[in-house]
Amino acid sequence: MSDKLPVSVAVITRNEAPNIAGCLESVRWADELIVVDDFSTDGTDEIARRYTDKVFSRRMNIEGAHRNWAYQKAANEWVLSLDADEMASPEMYDEIAEMLKSGTEYNAFAFPLKNFIGDYWVRYGGWYPASKLRFFRKHKFKYEEVSVHPRAILSDGHCGQMKSDIIHKGYPDFAHFLDSLNRQTTLEAQKWAEDNRSMSLARALRKAHDRFFKTYFLKKGYKDGFIGFLVAVFAFMYQFMSFAKLWEIKIKRKQP
Repeated sequence: MSDKLPVSVAVITRNEAPNIAGCLESVRWADELIVVDDFSTDGTDEIARRYTDKVFSRRMNIEGAHRNWAYQKAANEWVLSLDADEMASPEMYDEIAEMLKSGTEYNAFAFPLKNFIGDYWVRYGGWYPASKLRFFRKHKFKYEEVSVHPRAILSDGHCGQMKSDIIHKGYPDFAHFLDSLNRQTTLEAQKWAEDNRSMSLARALRKAHDRFFKTYFLKKGYKDGFIGFLVAVFAFMYQFMSFAKLWEIKIKRKQP
């Protein structure tokens, strides 16, 4: 891996000191590393500057807009988007190098996401390969500018599939998983409220049970043992907690 590849890697961060070095170390083969930091207080930006001088401070209010801003800083045509708790697998260098050498009909590529809870790789329940569009031509891609779960928008052409994994170690333990669930359901409820989405208790329970059934049975989460069961329970909780928080928002709006 002696030659740098003409690829810009964009990473957004906030208080990711335990993770950022591993993330950036895994993509040292890229000739441009960009870090957009949301005013971390744990030294994340200082660690990032050991790897690149392109570290920017910017407040994130809308996730999609924040990511798009980061991509516009890229000097290269091809951009790889990673989160700070993700790492490129060793095989990614060779796969991207071959694509750049031979050319491609695609304007974007998805990578399998290899998710871990602690040291356990969650293989079932829809968690793997769970491919995500993460590698794209800068002027052909953007995210929907919404606060939670922005959709990937490819303006032209098609998306191909890479084989090498992105390794996601965002959940050191179940406490972190629950913290993430709490944050994401708060944002989901806020999004539903902004969209004036109608959601009854009966519908929320039906959708929650459907999430559990699909995760545990249809997507074979049971093969991951107790962790697979908990993942299915959390899938249920995501839907129900989002509804409960939406209900709370509506109640507060009615108060004088």
